[in-house]
Amino acid sequence: MTAHEWVSYSGTAEIVLAIILAAAAAAVAYAGMRLPLPARPPRPGRTAKIIMLATWVLAVAALVKCVAVYLAQVYQEGLEQTHPANPITPVTFIGAGVLFFVIALTQKARGWRVALGSAVIGAAAAPMIFEIPFDLVIMPRVYPVVDPGLYRVLLLGLLILVGLATVALLSLSPAVRLRRSTLWCLAGMLALFAGWSLFGFSYPSAPGPIALNMLSKILALVTALTLFLPQRAGSRTPQRAQAAAVSASVI
Repeated sequence: MTAHEWVSYSGTAEIVLAIILAAAAAAVAYAGMRLPLPARPPRPGRTAKIIMLATWVLAVAALVKCVAVYLAQVYQEGLEQTHPANPITPVTFIGAGVLFFVIALTQKARGWRVALGSAVIGAAAAPMIFEIPFDLVIMPRVYPVVDPGLYRVLLLGLLILVGLATVALLSLSPAVRLRRSTLWCLAGMLALFAGWSLFGFSYPSAPGPIALNMLSKILALVTALTLFLPQRAGSRTPQRAQAAAVSASVI
């Protein structure tokens, strides 16, 4: 195993992981079935916005610093290794770039500030929708070459924190709506994770894990896209639907 890989699941651990991921996928899919209308997340106030942005900046800075310290120790110990070509990274960057432009175009009617801000937040949050559950799965199986007990928690823990802080920024966009399709796409991603666990959730160096990794990341991008789909003319928010019902009863 090289520094960038992780130990595959096997035996009982592999079965338990598959069951947990399949159950999570089923729960999210059921939540999508129960969601009646697109739901608008609560808009944070000014103080909450400042705290959210400060948390995101500090989390990113801490992660960058931790990675720099870790790499310095790796080089000092002479343990650096040449990593093989990663076929997943291009999918992530290309997908995020495409998502940026799609969100900007779909939200242009709201004005360039909302369109651009939504595109930036959506493109940043989409990979993290994949990254958060992915890091939780591999965290116990990663063994950094220097001080693994410490850096496993620091590197993966900070990466998860960055992911959570980034996803939380979605609430800053007035265009975001939680839809059934959002939860169903997320459930599909978790179902692919469950399928991946049948391969031991192994590092994507073989065709099967590579395909499952790519498809899962694409579904994460689509999940983010569904949050920014334009509101259909015939659809109503719960408040508007209630107001319309009251008006109809009065008439």
